[in-house]
Amino acid sequence: MLVTFQLVRSMNGGVAVAVKGKPNKLVLAAVAVVHVTAAAFTWRDLRARTARQVRGDKRIWRVASAVNTLGSAAYWLLGRRRRDG
Repeated sequence: MLVTFQLVRSMNGGVAVAVKGKPNKLVLAAVAVVHVTAAAFTWRDLRARTARQVRGDKRIWRVASAVNTLGSAAYWLLGRRRRDG
């Protein structure tokens, strides 16, 4: 079951309320493009780095980046070591 949120205006301001409905296809397409792009850049960077330049196993980072976008973000924030000068 997919639940989306709709902003309902009231006298006290906007409140996010869960509403059952169809997701916006344009938003889903944009999210998919962001995910695929982030995963592609992550895989490209993993391919260019040696195992010593990556924290943890490169295969785990590939799986994490393929599963969701947070895996790619975690790699860029935590998984990379500085390149050897």
